Amino acid sequence: MAFHGGRLLGYMLAGAVAAGSVGALAGWSAWSPALRPLWTLAHVLALALGLWMLWQGRQPAWLENIGRAGPRQVPAAGPGWQRIQGPGRAAAAGGLWFAWPCGLLQSALVVAALANSPWGGALTMGAFALASAPALGLGPWLWLRWQRAGGQPAALSAGATAWAVRFAGATLAAASAWAMGHDLIRQVVAYCIS
Repeated sequence: MAFHGGRLLGYMLAGAVAAGSVGALAGWSAWSPALRPLWTLAHVLALALGLWMLWQGRQPAWLENIGRAGPRQVPAAGPGWQRIQGPGRAAAAGGLWFAWPCGLLQSALVVAALANSPWGGALTMGAFALASAPALGLGPWLWLRWQRAGGQPAALSAGATAWAVRFAGATLAAASAWAMGHDLIRQVVAYCIS
């Protein structure tokens, strides 16, 4: 319950920020030339990370160890799972859930950004959080029930994992290269037309 409460508050805050940010974009457009080098640097770093993952077939150690206090261990709940202890930690994890890279969640944030006010954005994301909560509660419950009945998750081989990371790296590198190329073409077209 703490996780879902934190998730509801986090979603509502993200919706309010998304809706309020759309109105502020007009004022921020004057800062666009100053922010362009930071935008380019972010894409160059993402391109480098993607190429590194494509070449190595794994994440860099510094990225893989973010949030880990000690050496990598298999969590008590099984491979791939980490147990969150205490309602405060669960609420914090739920509060940050809006940052999860989920297409449905990000599209709900876009809908919230179209609201007339931050309150409208917050209510939009609150409705989304409440509507999606049963699936987030039912999924883990079914998974644990299946495991108790003797089901075992299929383990990915090291080779399959490496190829999945390589694919993710290629996708990240391609997206960053496309963004930088698209911006460059836009600048060339603007220069040639003016």
